[in-house]
Amino acid sequence: MSGVASSSFFKDLNAIINKKIKVNLEGGRTYEGTLKSYEAGTLSLCLTDAEDDRGNTYSRVFIRGDKIVDFFQIEEGINLRELYMEISKVFPHGDVEFLEENNVILVLKKVKVTENGVEGEGPIARRVKEIYDRFMAERGASTS
Repeated sequence: MSGVASSSFFKDLNAIINKKIKVNLEGGRTYEGTLKSYEAGTLSLCLTDAEDDRGNTYSRVFIRGDKIVDFFQIEEGINLRELYMEISKVFPHGDVEFLEENNVILVLKKVKVTENGVEGEGPIARRVKEIYDRFMAERGASTS
């Protein structure tokens, strides 16, 4: 794999960390669970809250990369670019950054927004949280 393709691949793989995936193994076995981590050299995976095709559940499963046929995301994430556009309507130009490679929005370099929520304190963070909550509610997603 070329350096650019490899970089793009791992960027995409990092984007599904903490998302539900399905893993198909040699021999027909499957696992569904939350992708917690992976080993870049072998593409071995660690899933949490996993279930196999026989209905067995596991708090944590480690799957060797050489046994994987394929895997794919089964839980859709939120579109942070759309959320970035919404936040940009409220704050002055230049105060909001979308770091696409990290899937993070920064507001005034103080407030961090990810798919998991808003990190920060104070009035700016509260305003961003209001925008985040409204955005999520419009899409039928839960917020914490």
